Amino acid sequence: MKPKILVSRQVFPEVLDRLQADFEVDYHDVDAPLSPEQLAARLADKVGAITMLSDRIDASVLGQAPHLKAVCNVAVGYNNFDVPAITAAGVMATNTPGVLNDTTADTAWSLILSSGRRVVGADRWVREGQWKGWKFQDAWLGQDIHHATLGILGMGRIGQAVARRALGFDMQVIYHNRTRLDDEQEKACHARWVSKEDLLKESDFLVALLPYSPQTHHAIGAAELALMKPSAHLINIARGGVVDDQALIEALKTQRIAGAGLDVFENEPALNPGFLGLDNVTLTPHIGSSTRKTRLAMAMLAADNLVAALSGQRPPCLINPEVFKLAD
Repeated sequence: MKPKILVSRQVFPEVLDRLQADFEVDYHDVDAPLSPEQLAARLADKVGAITMLSDRIDASVLGQAPHLKAVCNVAVGYNNFDVPAITAAGVMATNTPGVLNDTTADTAWSLILSSGRRVVGADRWVREGQWKGWKFQDAWLGQDIHHATLGILGMGRIGQAVARRALGFDMQVIYHNRTRLDDEQEKACHARWVSKEDLLKESDFLVALLPYSPQTHHAIGAAELALMKPSAHLINIARGGVVDDQALIEALKTQRIAGAGLDVFENEPALNPGFLGLDNVTLTPHIGSSTRKTRLAMAMLAADNLVAALSGQRPPCLINPEVFKLAD
């Protein structure tokens, strides 16, 4: 008999075909999450799972899944995983880094351009029939992206991809990271390391790219927003919770900063309603990696991770290598 696995969310047919060649697949063929109770029940007899960010894997779930050997997230982030609990249970955990860098960087730039040039508000204004003629001084004045200062908070692979794109706009790129890039990486990105305080003060467009953790919760809150230029724009394509949404709403209402472009939110999809009445914020529904090519590559990489884990090989994107070492 083939090993039993769970695919917790609707995936592309190519991915399902790949998995069914090796496993007996319990497939949740719906593009909506299982409840925690449903997830635990369906993992009870499984040795592996393909999971999504909406699937919380913690001690309570693991306690009901005694046969589980691997959980493979279709995402770079894994704040839905209680990694210490997963590791203590002897379960391998994986993610899908790398394959979405460029697509997510493109999304950051779509938000930079939209926020800086007020694209969404202008589009809505035209659709509402309010455009009565061309104006010079009061025609949806935005801000130049070219020659501006781009700040990046969290200079990992996606941050570096965002930075490289700034060269075409002749921007100055500054960044803050817990670990500074080496000289070669900084040259490739045309980027300069600065303190977090200087990053906040100098950036015209600040892109948040920190992974979410208790340490990065509200890394940008009221105090940080108060340091930013009144003409600055904040772009968040990291995770909800990295930015204090309520503090940001107040900053946008009072024009403490000029605008924001957000792809992620606290408590998503339960959007803070304070954003909805603002015309200086662009809102997108967590679509940073959302192209067919990239989402397919992510799901296939998760499948690769699971096949490796359940065949005694080290998964290519293993988060907790100590489990594999113990098994070996």
